[in-house]
Amino acid sequence: MKIINILIISILFINISCKKTEDTSSQKLPAITSKKIVANFDKNSGIINNTNSPYVQLKSINIGDCTWTDGFWAEKFKIASENMVPYMGEVLCGDTGHALNNFKIAAGLKEGEHNGMRWHDGDFYKFMEAKTYVYAQTKDKKLLDELDEYIQILAKAQREDGYLQTQIQLNPKVGRYENRKYHEMYNTGHLLTSACIHFRITGQTNFLNLAIKHADLLYNNFIPEDEEMGRFGFNQTQIMGLVELYRTTKDKKYLELAEKFINNRGKYKVAESASTKGYPIGDMVQERIPLRKETEAVGHAVLALYYYAGAADVAAETGEKELIDALDRLWKNVTQKKMYVTGALGQTHYGASSRRDKIEEGFIDEYMMPNMTAYNETCANICNSMFSYRMLGLHGKSKYADIMELVVYNSGLSGISLEGKDYYYANPLRVIDGTRDYSKMNTEFPVRQPYLNCFCCPPNLVRTIAKLSGWAYSKSKNGISVNLYGGNKLTTTLLDGSDIQLSQVTEYPWKGSVKITIEKCKNEAFDILLRIPSWAVNSKVLVNGKESDTTIKEGTFATINRSWKKGDIISLEMPMEIKFIEGHTRIEEVRNQVAVKRGPIVYCIETPDLPKDTKIVDVYLNSNSKLKATFKSGFLGGVSTIETDILLRKNSNEEHMYKTIKKPIFDTYETQFIPYYSWSNRGHSEMSVFVPIIWN
Repeated sequence: MKIINILIISILFINISCKKTEDTSSQKLPAITSKKIVANFDKNSGIINNTNSPYVQLKSINIGDCTWTDGFWAEKFKIASENMVPYMGEVLCGDTGHALNNFKIAAGLKEGEHNGMRWHDGDFYKFMEAKTYVYAQTKDKKLLDELDEYIQILAKAQREDGYLQTQIQLNPKVGRYENRKYHEMYNTGHLLTSACIHFRITGQTNFLNLAIKHADLLYNNFIPEDEEMGRFGFNQTQIMGLVELYRTTKDKKYLELAEKFINNRGKYKVAESASTKGYPIGDMVQERIPLRKETEAVGHAVLALYYYAGAADVAAETGEKELIDALDRLWKNVTQKKMYVTGALGQTHYGASSRRDKIEEGFIDEYMMPNMTAYNETCANICNSMFSYRMLGLHGKSKYADIMELVVYNSGLSGISLEGKDYYYANPLRVIDGTRDYSKMNTEFPVRQPYLNCFCCPPNLVRTIAKLSGWAYSKSKNGISVNLYGGNKLTTTLLDGSDIQLSQVTEYPWKGSVKITIEKCKNEAFDILLRIPSWAVNSKVLVNGKESDTTIKEGTFATINRSWKKGDIISLEMPMEIKFIEGHTRIEEVRNQVAVKRGPIVYCIETPDLPKDTKIVDVYLNSNSKLKATFKSGFLGGVSTIETDILLRKNSNEEHMYKTIKKPIFDTYETQFIPYYSWSNRGHSEMSVFVPIIWN
């Protein structure tokens, strides 16, 4: 028997000034000797490890506690493990993606120059994270060996003092933390997060050691008061990463630094400076107003949502009311005034904030929701679910899981093709041929692409699919909550340490019946919380075939408290009605139009389902037409379509900007609506989510 006493990692850090190039140093703080005792590290392994976070109502299950067994998400996870992750590895570890090459060059293992966007290191860390999640469920040793090879290269690339940023290390003309457009903080955040996930799943410290070394250098350089450095951390993934590192190591300085990055935003005068040259300032990077005083989501949508998610992580540890109140305001503003029906965020590619700062890829005025030019970056959509997942933990309310679900089934999955190898960066709600010049765009395309030069979205989406089973359940004060539905098996412990094992059988999202069987549990009474989606009006819950006397209300958790025993069965019946969804009266773009939704799935109409040469703008709905859901196992990977009669306008106006007309002329045509996420998998096409409707 092998006895391990205590492994002590002792790392000596010499502080190097961040405002100089690599070869120029001036001490900013005394050197720090950092000792980390692995035996004292938190062994809990939630995706966000909030088991010991004092201000969280619903706490994470451990990674691997829940596995998909059958149905929709089991199929998506299989595609992720067999197609998405291996293909992404070929891209990022080869000459196309060049991400691993950058680390090899920085490590002295290869000749060459940095290639790819300045945030490409972060893309590679997200890919590593996705691969680690797959390993957690498959236990494929080949994946672990490949990760170890990457980590060895990263270790050689990392500088002695902990610095690791290939886009700077391979650019002799740029010094560390001289200009925020190089996205050093963004890369740092994904490094820290990926390393924590790797430690939680594998128990190895080889990646975590690099993260600790890097974070200690970050602490030395950003804790001192300095206006230039204070304005630096604009792409705030480092906040989430620092909180996870704190949760892992229990070293409070990482939480202190995470909170400082929040406190710095909006603290200093907004003006051009050496560190901001070449990148928009103000609302674009959420620095016009301090977070605690902010009333609306502004600027780049991804930057904003990563920032809010990080702040939610900090609030989970501090419980600060002013911070939580601000997050509540922002979540409401995002989801009630700036979010698309698909859960997507980021109304425009280029525009201005409500305060008229220049912004890109982000939020504009409330209710200003263009469909055809909607940007809706895949990363922003995924970040929406990440933010909502954290708010679910803070407040324990099902409305946050509703948004998580809306995103993952719609604006998240639309970013990747059904086979898992082609990607969209932007996710508009309407596409019309000839209306956009894609040759002038660097992130918008008429069809999904096998590689995007700006590669942040693909690994973000793939890691989300790979980890989604970890979002399916949470631990409540005296029980377990069911957040997402899908065929799965849960084996975990409640917060009191007692074992619980559940199995879930369902054909969701195509059918609304869910059966949960208790396989193992404690003898004492405990809660099972079932999320009743906001769309699931008149749902019913039965326990062992008898209707439960628990209050069942859409948009809430139904809490069933009883002494459970092995073999007990909970049945949830959610009516899957087909519904027309209309926008707020202030959304001019969709006046007199509706979207079609069934359960959590938003539908669209696509030209392959229309007569040849029909334009999507000529499609109308008749409110009297019958709508029928039909599951087609061999179509688009297996989906339920909505079959109905539509109206095709014959005398549409395509020649004149304005034209006098007495009455439109229509033909009736029988067709189908398909899930929005599945569009653009049958070749080039036009598509629309919202369709004009004639009410009868």
